[in-house]
Amino acid sequence: MEAAIALEANAISLDGVLDVPTARRLAAQLAAAAPGSLVRIDLTHVRELHDFGLAVLAQALSARGIRASFRGLGQHQLRLLRYLGLDAVAA
Repeated sequence: MEAAIALEANAISLDGVLDVPTARRLAAQLAAAAPGSLVRIDLTHVRELHDFGLAVLAQALSARGIRASFRGLGQHQLRLLRYLGLDAVAA
């Protein structure tokens, strides 16, 4: 089942699974965000979060110079984002 992505005014809500294909779809949508902008990413309704999918998302954010605040991440995921060089803010 494909994850549902809702993008609205620099806020993204994701429902379902955050895997590599979903992260790539999300990265394509982030292309519209201005470098240096803050995007709020709500993952509270994600039932399955793959580390590699999160890594792909982090790479896309980093490559575009987009700052992100996250909802719904555990300490493991926040630590992973820091290891990947993303200064993620937990909202």
